[in-house]
Amino acid sequence: MNYPAIIALASGAAISTQAAMNAHLGNLLKNPLLATCIAFSSSIIFTLVATVFYTKDYPTIEMIRSIPVYLWFTGGILSTLGISMFYYLIPKMGLGPMMSYALTGQLIIAVIASHFGWFDLPVSSLTTGKLAGVVALIAGVVLINQE
Repeated sequence: MNYPAIIALASGAAISTQAAMNAHLGNLLKNPLLATCIAFSSSIIFTLVATVFYTKDYPTIEMIRSIPVYLWFTGGILSTLGISMFYYLIPKMGLGPMMSYALTGQLIIAVIASHFGWFDLPVSSLTTGKLAGVVALIAGVVLINQE
């Protein structure tokens, strides 16, 4: 059994579920940014508790100082932008169409980032098969979103 794939599927299901719930929260509050704030606030609490219980070795001051400044903030900025847009778009487009476009964008960037080894990722060259998969994915998104 491929446990990483099962965990990845469950994670994707969790993301879709939380996106739908928090988009509903944003609708009720009439503010997707406020819903994002609430989601991130509760996330930090759960993450801090998990970190305390599951982290055995904390980074040293030298390790912390060696991290480029952009890595401290860029992920948060991109998360805020992406998640806020999810909460804004889901009530307008529906969960299925929004997630199909979002996943397509994620996979296209993932293939490019893997090909070039961005952010010290393992290099996984773009092949004809992967390119065909991306084209099939885009075709699938078009078919899923036909009215």
